[in-house]
Amino acid sequence: MMTDKIADMLIRIKNAQMRGKEEVEIYPYSKLKESILDVLKREGFILDYRVIDDENPAKRKIIVRLKYYPDGSPMITDVRRVSKPGRRIYMGYRDIPRVMNGLGIAIVSTSRGILSDREARKMKVGGEVLAEVW
Repeated sequence: MMTDKIADMLIRIKNAQMRGKEEVEIYPYSKLKESILDVLKREGFILDYRVIDDENPAKRKIIVRLKYYPDGSPMITDVRRVSKPGRRIYMGYRDIPRVMNGLGIAIVSTSRGILSDREARKMKVGGEVLAEVW
């Protein structure tokens, strides 16, 4: 049984990029995963994603199109899960870390939805720091 579905999704994306894949399947579908992928798309870490609907809601999945630099190196070099199921990490907007001096992003779950660290600071909202991506 998998306990941390967010960490599983991020590691699947990272591993697929390290292998040079064009796409990766993320399953099972959840709105939280889709929101995190939306942040990654807005910040330029992935090209796109699409939800594959099945007649059975339990079999819905997400296909993520990965993005690479012109020299072929992956956009996502590493990920770190900050807030885990056993230990939740909450921060105010002033305390949200700058990942790799702004080259990476922190993904934050706020009262206004899932945001990147830049968006959370701009809106002056804190929340649960889900992960860091660089």
